[in-house]
Amino acid sequence: MTEHRPLNTAHLPLKLRVEDYLALDREGAFDAYSKTELIHGGVLFMNAQHRAHARIKSRLHLLIANALLLSGSKFEALVEASVAIPPHDVPEPDIILTNEAGGDGLVPARSVALVVEVSDSTLDTDLGAKVALYAGAGIAEYWVVDVQRRVIEQMSSPTDGDYDKRTSLNFGERLSARTIDALRIETTRL
Repeated sequence: MTEHRPLNTAHLPLKLRVEDYLALDREGAFDAYSKTELIHGGVLFMNAQHRAHARIKSRLHLLIANALLLSGSKFEALVEASVAIPPHDVPEPDIILTNEAGGDGLVPARSVALVVEVSDSTLDTDLGAKVALYAGAGIAEYWVVDVQRRVIEQMSSPTDGDYDKRTSLNFGERLSARTIDALRIETTRL
């Protein structure tokens, strides 16, 4: 007879898969929290958004959505849409540009051309773990909007879990996407 011993998980991190996270969510496991993300298999609980963050995100979304509409782009800007990056990630960026905005379920990472994170209290994560996550998923362009410093970090050319091209722009400068034709916005209104 085989002896059954409990697995000592004190030193083993439990990494949820996308499907595990979605099943737990459907069963109400996260109902006590306003929002969660699955990052590298771990569930992160998201803070409340303060006015500066909400205002900049709202204005940036309007600027991006208008620029896409005027240019006739195939992309649509979505706010706080969860993105499926199997096997262990379901981030909920502030803004994404996708060519698959319609449909049910999570937005597939393959359809996402640009991710924007507006950062006031999450700058370390947005410039660390999320750079690796989005670059590793092959997302062509990533912007981190630093609310405190009033700077936009623009990254593109994902390679080996990082972005090869990086530029910093101050609020008030013109921002042109590197990977989406005709996406140019004036950031003076942020």
